[in-house]
Amino acid sequence: MEKLLDRIVVDPEILAGKPVIKGTRIPVYLIIELIATGMNIKDVLKEYPELKEEDVKAALLYASKLLEREVTVAL
Repeated sequence: MEKLLDRIVVDPEILAGKPVIKGTRIPVYLIIELIATGMNIKDVLKEYPELKEEDVKAALLYASKLLEREVTVAL
């Protein structure tokens, strides 16, 4: 599962250092947003044919790992 994270790149020269899918300029946040607004993985792959299913799963895992380290704040 952690091998999926190799598909994510953070490079200050690409999209100002935002995490993207390796070999693309597709940011992780965009994939998460698409899933959150109701698209499923197949929909995302149709919209962005350069992505693979593993890329979408990597984006979700990356977001999960970031949130795992978040400090809980009362809203």
